[in-house]
Amino acid sequence: MLESYYTVNPRGSEEITIQKSRFIGHIKRCETEDEARNFIQSIKKKYNDANHNCSAYMIGEHDLIQKANDDGEPSGTAGVPMLEVLKKMELKDTAVVVTRYFGGIKLGAGGLIRAYSSSVSEAIKATGLVKRQLIQTIKVIVDYSMLGKLENEIRNSSYYMDTIHYLEKVEIDVKVQTNQTNAFETWITDLTSGQADIKQGERSYMEISL
Repeated sequence: MLESYYTVNPRGSEEITIQKSRFIGHIKRCETEDEARNFIQSIKKKYNDANHNCSAYMIGEHDLIQKANDDGEPSGTAGVPMLEVLKKMELKDTAVVVTRYFGGIKLGAGGLIRAYSSSVSEAIKATGLVKRQLIQTIKVIVDYSMLGKLENEIRNSSYYMDTIHYLEKVEIDVKVQTNQTNAFETWITDLTSGQADIKQGERSYMEISL
């Protein structure tokens, strides 16, 4: 699992007009190629009266799945420029479709490349970016006499307190960036003079809006 990566919020869209042509950019977070294909087909079905529904997507931890489709626009003027925007912004698990309604004015190859690139950029901006940070859940188990001090210290730290379980002893679930687990455990040991029982739990991604 990657320590962190960038993607988009679950879904969004934005429309721009260039030389009387309407460009509607649709963005969706997709974790599989089937999901990306289904998204593209849903947009094509919804906008089946459009002149073009061009698409691109990047899927996978290491961007192993990359596809681009010009959907009738001159080769290399739509799908690939759209994909290049995703690459430049280092977005993973992201699919984009740009719907075009032709306005009667030809844009030329350079104009089309700029238009489709701009449409994707504006749709991403409207949808919003997310950083997914790999987090380790760490359970800190202490006597109740230590709860007040420990809770206060954790809440005032850079670590994220998740849940407190009031059992025979108090158990505090803390979410810590995976590259900070050793530092966190040392910090807790010092705070409690070695009286805390520290256990590592599951790893998961926490989303941070940018």
